Amino acid sequence: SDVYKRPAPAHQPVSGWLQPPLFEARRDFTRFDRQEHARLDNPWLAWARHTAHRLGEAHDWPRGVRLDVGRALVIVLSGHVSGEVVRHSEIFPALRSRGLSVQRTVEVLADIGVFQDDRTPSFEQWLERKLEGIASGIRRDVEHWARLLHDGGPRSQPRDEATAWGYLNRIRPVLLEWSVRYGHLREVTRDDVLTQLDALHGSQRRHTLIVLRSLFGRAKKSGTIFKNPTSRIRVGQHEYGILQPLEPEHVNNSVAAVAKPADRLVLALAAVHAARSGAIRRLQLDDLDIGNRKLVIDGRVRPLDALTLHVAREWLDHRRYRWPDTANPHLLINKFTALGTGPVSAVSLTTPLRGQAATLEQLRVDRQLEEALSHGPDPLHLAEVFGLDAKTAIRYTDSARALLEQAAEQQLR
Repeated sequence: SDVYKRPAPAHQPVSGWLQPPLFEARRDFTRFDRQEHARLDNPWLAWARHTAHRLGEAHDWPRGVRLDVGRALVIVLSGHVSGEVVRHSEIFPALRSRGLSVQRTVEVLADIGVFQDDRTPSFEQWLERKLEGIASGIRRDVEHWARLLHDGGPRSQPRDEATAWGYLNRIRPVLLEWSVRYGHLREVTRDDVLTQLDALHGSQRRHTLIVLRSLFGRAKKSGTIFKNPTSRIRVGQHEYGILQPLEPEHVNNSVAAVAKPADRLVLALAAVHAARSGAIRRLQLDDLDIGNRKLVIDGRVRPLDALTLHVAREWLDHRRYRWPDTANPHLLINKFTALGTGPVSAVSLTTPLRGQAATLEQLRVDRQLEEALSHGPDPLHLAEVFGLDAKTAIRYTDSARALLEQAAEQQLR
């Protein structure tokens, strides 16, 4: 079929004056019949097929993906005319029922400027559910605060989506209880806050107070309350336990559990360089300098040890053989991200060590503790080597000092 041949060069169709539509007419692509509806000479389809070929070559799409996108474009653009938009809600049922790639088709449609994403963001759906049952006056302040956490504002940076979720989930029971008695946050008193906090202990009490301070602080800045009822309520100092080194058998089990080149590199980055999973996912190819034996992790240059150098070379050989033409600049890729330019998911890093006593995070912590034990409990040294903040570096040195004192006492005995 002509759909599967290399498309001829094409350009954006020239559009003249367009009659604005009188009303919105949504199309049902699930009823598409190839023999009846396919119009392979449509100029928009020709341009889209040429664009898909260009994107496929740039991102090394497998042949199966290219064929799927070609079929999808025939379905979506055979009857397309200038001025129309293709909505996600229109194409998703038709392509998904046929097993065609929605994501790659959307990339092509967006590139030629005819795609409209009419999906409701997951955060909006989640927020609507969480605000249900909260008094309208309280709800307005909470909604404004939650959106600022998620989206940011003129004087505030957006927080991670998980932070916004965690904050609202933490205080939702409190807000529901207050909604029974009050219609606005300005009615909440200091005694109301203390009553809620007295029923909590430890980290739950501290976290709840931190979140309430954030909410009432924002409402005070917005002028919707006159007095902040959380003022001068002390959070209290969190007492950390002594960090303990991992057992050698646990480390050995984790080493034995990783078999793929990418997983071995991830393990080395966490266990040798104490790299967080987010930093590992963000690593670019340019951050790895094999010739000079250097590695840049979140802007901090580290020397490449023999182990990391070996597994890095092993991974690069595998990456070059498996995806020779990928345009993804990240050091770590997989069969999904090789088709684009984004990082691998956090789950793909943690899955190989699922069920192990020594996880990536524990290996990272163990490496920093080991540095404090071998070099001496010096927070300045830890901050310089791993880029830790002062409080975290002091926590590691306190644990190392306690472990060294315990070892000295046992020797004396």
